[in-house]
Amino acid sequence: MTNSFKATLTVLVLLLVLSFTPRQSAEWVSLFDGKSLDGWKASENPETFSVVDGKIKVAGPRAHLFYVGTVENHNFDDFEFKAQVMTEPGSNSGMYIHTEYQEEGWPSKGYEIQVNNSHTDWRRTGSLYAVDDVRDVYVKDNEWYTEHIIVKGKQITVKINGNTVVNYTEPDDAERPDSMSGRRLSSGTVALQGHDPKSVVYYKDIMVRPL
Repeated sequence: MTNSFKATLTVLVLLLVLSFTPRQSAEWVSLFDGKSLDGWKASENPETFSVVDGKIKVAGPRAHLFYVGTVENHNFDDFEFKAQVMTEPGSNSGMYIHTEYQEEGWPSKGYEIQVNNSHTDWRRTGSLYAVDDVRDVYVKDNEWYTEHIIVKGKQITVKINGNTVVNYTEPDDAERPDSMSGRRLSSGTVALQGHDPKSVVYYKDIMVRPL
């Protein structure tokens, strides 16, 4: 067996091994340093967002806090996103995916995943808002829980404390009313919602993992 043939055979074996080795997802990356809102940009009422004891506190008039930092140049396609969340009674908030910075109003691009355990809006925590809604309450106010969103291809999965509450596949010909025309998967950043002055919600351990 010649040396050149041995080398070629070695390369072929390595390629075969690599082809059967599962690809690992990227590592989880923090989007919030626990001290400041560096890498984030708030719309219309920035005072709604503050950092208190290592947490993002959301309390004030309607506003949205968009991630504009360097991770993936704040443009995510297939990815996982999760955060520790705590709501005060009667509060409403949400987490947006595949969205983009918007100076005012409710974000028109992307999907909202609901944060709401006892607000008057019946769409509860984990709802893919107005698309695949959750009526059951899985977590309590004044308690920390994990909200975990997985976006892969046309699939959106939402987990609350590890339990899947939404598993939605976006159809190729998804019909949307004009007011929701931007509710489609594409790519974009993530955002946190300040819903109204009576709603108080906390976020920490905000993480992303590109897939």
